[in-house]
Amino acid sequence: MSVVGPRLVVIRGNSGSGKSCVAADLQTANKGRIARIGQDAIRRDLLKTNDRPGTLAVDLIGDTARWCLARGLDVVIEGILNSSVYGDLLRGLRADHSGYFAAYYLDVPFEETVRRHMTKPNRDEFGEAEMREWYRPLDLVTGLDESVIDATSSRACTGTTIARVAGWKRPPSQR
Repeated sequence: MSVVGPRLVVIRGNSGSGKSCVAADLQTANKGRIARIGQDAIRRDLLKTNDRPGTLAVDLIGDTARWCLARGLDVVIEGILNSSVYGDLLRGLRADHSGYFAAYYLDVPFEETVRRHMTKPNRDEFGEAEMREWYRPLDLVTGLDESVIDATSSRACTGTTIARVAGWKRPPSQR
């Protein structure tokens, strides 16, 4: 695939769906080419703010993505990115970006997200009760044309699919 200009890829899904791991794998395989913008890094770590309508994280994610794209970097935005809070931002980024755009939603059942969470280093920061509050089944953003990837797709297969379609190198473990 021959892509002109920077690429913009969005990877969404519930907590524990694998989006951060896949985005990190893509960035590692394409060092210096992909800016990975993680919702958790901006909202939770940098701003320490809530995830409600009007959160400053929406603007900062958008501004960061636009800044990176304007400098020729490919961008992967990843996070839960609840449609009611981030939908307008994501539709706006898609409308403003004249280059390659793709959006993916990792659709993983609640029980599996909890199982995966228990294997993560931050498993003690929150648990099943909080995850249940946050969980939104198939929370697609209207007008974004997201490709849905279900829980039967492994981390390696998901990364390979996104990399192949975007014209990126696949992470080493996926070659």
